[in-house]
Parts: sequence; structure tokens; C-alpha cells
Amino acid sequence: MGRAQATEIAARLIALLPIPALVVRSKHGKIVLDATNPAFDAAGLNAGPDRQPLLDLIDTRIHDFVISERMSEEFPLQLGLSVDCRYYQVTLSRLAKNEEGRCIVTLVDNTAELRTENNLRREMMTDSLTGLPNRAGFSDRLEQLLESAPDGFRYAVMMLDLNRFSRVNACLGSMSGDELLMTVARRLKGVLRSHDILARIGGDEFAIFLTVEDGRDDVAHVTKRIQTALSTPFRLSDYEIRVASSIGIAFGAVDVDDPEELIRHAQFAVKRSKASGRAEAYQPQAFDLAREQFGMETALRRAIDRGQLRLTYQPIYDLASGKLVSFEALARWRDENGTEHQPGAFIPVAEESGLIVPLGRWAIEEAVRTMAVWDEQYGGECGVKIAVNLSAIQLQRDSIAPLLQAALTKHNLPGSRFTLELTESALVTDPDRIAGIMHALKGLGTNIAMDDFGTGYSNLAYLQKLPIDVLKIDRSFVTGMLADRDKVAIVRAILSLAQALGMETTAEGIETNELAQTLTALGCTYGQGFAYARPLEFDAAYALLENRRH
Repeated sequence: MGRAQATEIAARLIALLPIPALVVRSKHGKIVLDATNPAFDAAGLNAGPDRQPLLDLIDTRIHDFVISERMSEEFPLQLGLSVDCRYYQVTLSRLAKNEEGRCIVTLVDNTAELRTENNLRREMMTDSLTGLPNRAGFSDRLEQLLESAPDGFRYAVMMLDLNRFSRVNACLGSMSGDELLMTVARRLKGVLRSHDILARIGGDEFAIFLTVEDGRDDVAHVTKRIQTALSTPFRLSDYEIRVASSIGIAFGAVDVDDPEELIRHAQFAVKRSKASGRAEAYQPQAFDLAREQFGMETALRRAIDRGQLRLTYQPIYDLASGKLVSFEALARWRDENGTEHQPGAFIPVAEESGLIVPLGRWAIEEAVRTMAVWDEQYGGECGVKIAVNLSAIQLQRDSIAPLLQAALTKHNLPGSRFTLELTESALVTDPDRIAGIMHALKGLGTNIAMDDFGTGYSNLAYLQKLPIDVLKIDRSFVTGMLADRDKVAIVRAILSLAQALGMETTAEGIETNELAQTLTALGCTYGQGFAYARPLEFDAAYALLENRRH
């Protein structure tokens, strides 16, 4: 069969195809068009605005194909550069295995499918309320920018959180909340530079990608402009509302090029900003500390579940008579590796994570059990009380009175054998509710002590109404008191207040006999500290009780 006849047969074949097709061959290293079908001619694929001739775009691919031994090959093709460009899937097919230099090219138009896919992707990457990139869109843009960034490119990711947004939503409704978010977005766009990228990545959380041209001063300047823009009150309905913001910044680094990691670092800095009240930059040391705390939280949860905590007991003495009257129960934790964790380290972690609730339950039940065991070993009532600390979070989240009552009933003990200590911060959270809990505990016969008195913000009117039996003077006022007139004055004032309210007092942190004698002379009721004993283990505390017999 001659070349002309073969070309004619191929032309007839492609004329039957409903999609654009053409027959080409390689001649002296150039691609020559032999035939096209009506669908190809109707599509105008060989000419048009912003379009190179089709063969000019794919001749290299065709040439590589015809000199190969492959029978077919597929690849995508974008034809045109303007908005109305089209997308094709191109297939190259050899006419016959033994025929060299000739192939059929077919094109399937995927433009509609790809445009639909791109539109869906754009919607998935865009916040519907503000039209800004959302979390996924922001992360995607960051990834693209960082992949194409030149060496030495400096940048930062800024997170901005609206502090009072939830109150606006709750008080004025979601429509006012949406209006506020859109207004904030407009103000932020107005103060950012053209090459900065603004996104809304959460309910009231915005993210900004900043190109850092002049070092950290550049970011500080943008931060100041943002704060100034948001300081102007927002008008919503009939209200003018000021909305403060917390700002966290993560600066790009050579060893950090993951967009999600940068976002997490900036969000971590936002948490610090909420606490400090000013814009904060991410500090790796603070992040490492947070990781350590998460690790401690996991280990503490296991320790509580496995019963690895214990109570130690610090004796409390009557200063006037020198008689042992009570023990303060203090939680201690030695992990599986034998490491002793200090309460100052694990108690804050327990409070932040909510583990303080099961830990506090365990402490109450363990203290009551301890008292029952001591009574049994003593051969009757051992003659001392046990004081247990209550956390403010524990008071908010747990039912303390029923819990204590159940423990007392289980071991057949009266509430009068126990003192429950709570701090001033517990009152500040919800005074009326805490007052109800305190009255319920008093109903069980327990004593109530106000711990660390003088370090918080007690409302004296509440102090007068609450059923408090003992004020505990914080060790910060007691330690070094003999050399500090101001501390002496504070201690005198607390003692006078307690006397006026009919309360007893306990001084913490007594480290010398001289200090104990001074506090006795001033009228303090009880004392505890290293001058008497450090916190004692179970057996050592009971031994102290036995020694009191003799």
C-alpha cells in the first residue's frame, strides 16, 4: 500500500470520529500534517487569538513518539493563555506497528470538567462570608509561595484573634457577628500591603502572610497599623463596640518551611498574647515547655489511673500550747522511673487539663481513709484533724459535698475531723455558687480555711458572710517577717481582721523558733513550717502521733 493510499484511508477513519483528530507524519525531522477531520476543523484548533498553531505546541512530543517503539501515548494540553483557554487530553496512536513516522492525534476536550473542578476547589479554599482564603486556601498559598521562594526570602505568619467576638454573637446575634467579621476583614485589607496575604481561618481568627523586607521592624509596623485600625469602635445596630485582638507572630526560619507548622507556631503565640495583652512572637522555648506539659499531662493521667500518687502530711501546731492539732495533706507523685515531681509543676498542669477533678477526688477519699487507718492503729480517735486543699476548678466542676459525705459514711467518720482549704481565687470565679458549696460542707461539720490569704482579691463583704473558720497567712508574708516592717504590718492586719470576724489563723512557712514565738505573741493561733517538720510520709506522720502519747 502506498503512502498516499494509507493517508487517504487514515483520513476516512478519523472523519468518523466525533472528536478532533488529525493524521501527522515525521518528514526530515519535521512534523507534517496529512489530514484533519471535520470536528478538528470546526473547533478551530489550528488558529485563534492567544493560540499558537497546535502542531507548534506538540511537535516535539509527536517527534519523540514516532521515533520510539510505543504504540500510544497520552498527555494533557492547555491551548491558549487567556481566560477562555481550553484543556485537552491528547492521545497519540500509531497507524500500524510496522509503519514508521505516521500517527493519529486525537483530542478530548476536558475544559468543562476542569473548570468545574477548579471552581469547586476555589470554593473549598475560600471563606464564603468574607471572600478571603480559608484555612486550607491559606495553607495552600503558603506552600506555593515557599516552594518558589528564592534563597534568603524572609517572611512571617501572623495570627489575629478577636477577643470579644463570642460576646457579640451571644448578645447581638449571628448576623451582627457576620457583619463584624466582614468589617474587620475590610479594615485589615485596608492596612496591609499589596503583597501581603489575608485569610480567615476560623470563626474569629484571621491569618496574614507577611513578606519581611526590613527585618522585624517591618512586622512591628504592620502590627501597629492593624491595632490602630481595630481600635476604632465598630458600629453594629445601635451599638458602638470596641473589639480588642490578640496577635501572634511566627517568623519563617530555614528549618521550618511547613505551612501548617508555621500556623501552629503563630497560634501558640496568640495564646501567649491573650495572657500578656500584647502582640507576641513565637518562642521555641515556650513551645518546648508546652510539649513537656502535654507529656506530663499524659503521665499524670496514667499515674492517677494506676494509683501512683500518694499523700504526705505536714503537721500543724497550736502556737500557744505547742500541741499537734492537725496535718495538711499534700499530694506527691513519684513516676515509674523514680522521678519525684514537685506539686508546683504538676498541679498547674492538672488544673489546666481538668485532671485536678479526679486528682482532687482521690485526695479527699485518701485523706478520709488515712484518718480511719490512724484511728484504728491508735485504738480510738487519734485526736488530730486532716486538712485537704480544694482547687477553684475542682469546686466549679465537681460535687464536693456529696463526694465528701460518701467518703465519711464509708469510713464512719464525722466531718468535724476534717478541714477543707480553698484559695481566694475560688471565690472570685463564682462567689454565690462557691458560697453555697461552702455552706453545704459546713453542714457536714467540716472546718473551712481560706488558704494563701492576702495574695488574692477577697471581697471583705463576702468574707464576712462566708462560713470561714481559719485564715491561713501566706508564707510570702511570714518568711523574713522579722526583718521586714511591712510584712509585720500585713500580718498584724490579717490577725486583727480574723479576730474581728471571729476566725482563727494559721501561719505558713515558719522556719525558726524565734519566728514562731513572735507570731504567738502577735496572737496567731496555729503554725506550720520547717521549724516543726517537713511534709511526712504516712508512717512518719503516724509515728509523730504515737510520740504525742508519751
